[in-house]
Amino acid sequence: MLAISRFRAAGVDFAEEAAAAVTWWRERPGCLGIDLVRNLDEPDLWAIVSRWESVGAYRRSFNGYEAKMVLTPLLSRAIDEAGAYLPPEELGDNLPRSL
Repeated sequence: MLAISRFRAAGVDFAEEAAAAVTWWRERPGCLGIDLVRNLDEPDLWAIVSRWESVGAYRRSFNGYEAKMVLTPLLSRAIDEAGAYLPPEELGDNLPRSL
């Protein structure tokens, strides 16, 4: 599973806050790899791109007090868009959650 969270960074603290979240996430069970990246053309556009062994592992990474303390302040600043992806052959029928 691929997860992408994009951000319009505001302020000098963003890179440090994002790097701390990436470091914490990297240690979660099921995380196969994670990168903090910056857009080549728009320097205030950043993304956290991660690969997970399963959707469940990704979702479990949000559980617990420490996750909420590390991830919530950062992810509350993410661009509001869908960010979880699977290969089409694994996804099956992709039905919207709500209409």
